[in-house]
Amino acid sequence: MFWLPWAAMIAIAPLQYGYAAAIPSLLGPHQGSVLAVLLPLAVWIVCQATAAVPAIHLVRRGRLGVRPALWAGAALSGVALLTVALAGGSPAILIGYSLLGGIGGGLVYGVCTETVARWYPERPGTRVGFVTGAYAYGAAPLAVVVGLGPHRLQPVFAVSAIVALAVIGLAAHFVRLPPPHWWPADIDPRQHALDRLILRRTPPAVRQFSMGQAVRSGALSRLAAILACAGVVSVFDVVALATAGGPAPWIALTLLITLNGGGRACAMVVSEVAGRRRVLSAVLVVLGAGQLLLAAGYAARSPALVIVAATLAGIGGGAFYPLIAGLVREFFGEERTSEIHGVVYSAKAVAGLLGVGLAALASISWSFPAAFTLMALVASLSAAVSMGLRVPGRPATLPTHV
Repeated sequence: MFWLPWAAMIAIAPLQYGYAAAIPSLLGPHQGSVLAVLLPLAVWIVCQATAAVPAIHLVRRGRLGVRPALWAGAALSGVALLTVALAGGSPAILIGYSLLGGIGGGLVYGVCTETVARWYPERPGTRVGFVTGAYAYGAAPLAVVVGLGPHRLQPVFAVSAIVALAVIGLAAHFVRLPPPHWWPADIDPRQHALDRLILRRTPPAVRQFSMGQAVRSGALSRLAAILACAGVVSVFDVVALATAGGPAPWIALTLLITLNGGGRACAMVVSEVAGRRRVLSAVLVVLGAGQLLLAAGYAARSPALVIVAATLAGIGGGAFYPLIAGLVREFFGEERTSEIHGVVYSAKAVAGLLGVGLAALASISWSFPAAFTLMALVASLSAAVSMGLRVPGRPATLPTHV
């Protein structure tokens, strides 16, 4: 119930990050048309983000079974990867990869995260962060192989399609939701609820918020704005490193993808000690610093500086996703988590469009140092907004006794 969802996330990693890593190879058949290659990725991100939200909601409400959702995700993901391997024109790519693959990736992402969160109610954020990390670093081997030569593109994506169908199908056969009100037998719920470290660093919500109450609190709009801004930067980095060329391109890109996934799990572990809000602000500051170093590295054409910058950008470029999901639980409670987090996560669709669009614009008419400088400003804006986050319903200061 943990490792099979993790493996399923690895299996769908080539859909987003693998495609991004293959952009240099895909540019050849399209005679250098950057827009023709990047448009399918932008549409895929929109479809994935919009499909994951209802999938989580339907699974939580019992209206969508885990087995049919994962089987559908396996079939659609396999078709999408085969389309990338075999299709030569953008219309086929838009239907087979962007639309069908986006829906398939969203189904797998939504079902796996909801299943893991339900089986591990004592540490849902940390467990889900580890599983979603595979969604990024699972594409690292593909990035390495494709980086060795464009002729490897078709066989790599064909093999990825077979792996996706087999691994996600295996998960569909075995993975199930736990019984209602599940709690692990080896953990005392009272001791867990009264743990001082948990109450201090990751306290539960003041009450169970409805969707309307969450919207009126102001915290929901802040979380959505943070995810949108940071998501723009994260998507831009992956696409820009794939299209910019220059110093150490595929090494920096592989490092960025790997740390994008690994940073998610590490950030959640650290946040259980230091607090989610503090770690979120720190992650966004690291993301902004990576943009400034990327601008400097491309301006100086320094491979070493680009690799260091990709390290920082990778650490900050994925960790904010599970941190924001954890904050949704801590701010608004468990009862409406899927609905409220769905509203926040849907901001990824906007981020995907803007991130890919800005990367395309940078490759056509801008300079990449200027574009990375702009991304540093966007990341700084998200960090500034994160520092103003407050727990809804809890006073900012203690009342003074008269």
